[in-house]
Amino acid sequence: MITVENAVIARGGFTLAASLSVPAGEICAVIGPSGSGKSTLLEAVAGFLPLTSGSIRVDGTEIAALPPAERPVTLLFQENNLFPHLNVARNTGLGLRPSLSLTATEKRAVADALGEVGLGDYGARLPAELSGGQRQRAGLARALLRDKPVLLLDEPFAALGPALRQEMLALIERLVRERSLAVLMITHTPEDARAIAGLTAVCMEGHIDGARATADVFADPSPELAAYLGVITPPD
Repeated sequence: MITVENAVIARGGFTLAASLSVPAGEICAVIGPSGSGKSTLLEAVAGFLPLTSGSIRVDGTEIAALPPAERPVTLLFQENNLFPHLNVARNTGLGLRPSLSLTATEKRAVADALGEVGLGDYGARLPAELSGGQRQRAGLARALLRDKPVLLLDEPFAALGPALRQEMLALIERLVRERSLAVLMITHTPEDARAIAGLTAVCMEGHIDGARATADVFADPSPELAAYLGVITPPD
């Protein structure tokens, strides 16, 4: 489980106040307008932004003071950040060792991770030889190799077409179930939350006040969320 409790995060003149909990094996979508603080939350959990106050715990252990490399979390961005001169296997292997001095066991782990995301036959290819969806699969394989209990998704599939997007969401859902990960997934698309997120947290004007069952969030949206979604509510 990951728990963000009474966290205050400052970035320039912007401040986010956030509380939420996500159990293992669950996906929590974080939705809200651009500039409301969604990415600020993920960057604080990943360790790129400090807390002004509050706490971030994973399985009960406080991680807010840990540097990014020592946190039990993995962050997958919209850009897959693959190195164009390295083939898919070597790009994936960076999740284990930046030096790429991999043992035979680690090389087998890379091959297994690529197979897990459907790229078992693509290890020798360069990123330019892959489709957008395949590049994101490679980025996901690298993230999985880090074998951390918390996965942070910062709109990694936003640039994909509808069919590929649904395919990647289904893959994430399967991997979360198989590996019992706790996931925070930023999205601007309510359909993504409805598709795979059991929980949804609403981020509005620098505030996240817990997460609720996704069905409940959309069945009874707050006035601010209804306005963001374009939902017309009947007058009293």
